[in-house]
Amino acid sequence: MVTNDEFDAKAKKAIPAEIHVLSGCQDMETPADVSDVGQFKLPNAEGQVGGACTAAFLQILYAARESTCELDFCWVRVLGAMRQNLKAKGFDYVPQLTSSRLIDVKKPCKIVNPNHAFGTKRAVLIGINYTGQDGELTGCHNDVRNMKVYLETVQGFQPENILILIDDGVHSPPTKIHILNAYRELVRETRSGDTVFCHYSGHGGWDKNIKRYVGEVLIPVDFRISGHISEDDLLQELIKPMPSGTLVTFLIDCCHGGTVLELPYHFTADGNPADGMQRDENTDFDTLLGRTVYCCFGLLECMYSGDHRVS
Repeated sequence: MVTNDEFDAKAKKAIPAEIHVLSGCQDMETPADVSDVGQFKLPNAEGQVGGACTAAFLQILYAARESTCELDFCWVRVLGAMRQNLKAKGFDYVPQLTSSRLIDVKKPCKIVNPNHAFGTKRAVLIGINYTGQDGELTGCHNDVRNMKVYLETVQGFQPENILILIDDGVHSPPTKIHILNAYRELVRETRSGDTVFCHYSGHGGWDKNIKRYVGEVLIPVDFRISGHISEDDLLQELIKPMPSGTLVTFLIDCCHGGTVLELPYHFTADGNPADGMQRDENTDFDTLLGRTVYCCFGLLECMYSGDHRVS
């Protein structure tokens, strides 16, 4: 039986940075676009359509700016408020937090590194509408633009430190190679003490058509040619090499996004605050970051058969 201290030590060795991943749903849920993000009362919102998870999270972020009590923005209340906001709009999803560290979910949610106020703040924002393809979405570009406004106006991110990948014919397209290169460059530029914010809005999938379980994947705009972005890709290119002392927040607005990054600790919006975060007993630190990547196009069947985020 591995003790808590032993488990924590292995987590820190395997993943040097503090990573928080926030998803609007659990693994088997399929979140949707909302037809009017104005119902979430977002200031200066771009367009009417957007992702339910992104809109709900931004609503809470803006509300927290007006609060004088830090505990109003603790992880438990953030997840609970997202759950209630989504449910009130007709979306019965269960937001989920996974982390590389055992954190106190009753303490304030921080997306800017509290220990290094003068570190650089960097962001990679990805929104994929799959323009002209089957399964086209309509709100992912707006998600990115709305998140960019928040990061710049509230959190002080500088425009030159925010990379945007969207399939609008103007920005760099969110192909598999561009996305992975963006993460590699983010890691290369980041130093201990910096703040990193990543946002993905688009299709996700759950590869269930091969014997070996791969799990949740992200779907780049050129997936028919290049395939999906697996957990292993993200772990190897973004998570494992991120330097110690960095605070990384990753907002994932896609279906099957609950554990798209297999981090060792988790807490859901329906969890008991008294129990706190739970460690994933299935975490295999010996092989977690050294597995062989299997690429499979079989996920397309589940992606277009109703098991996906829909517009």
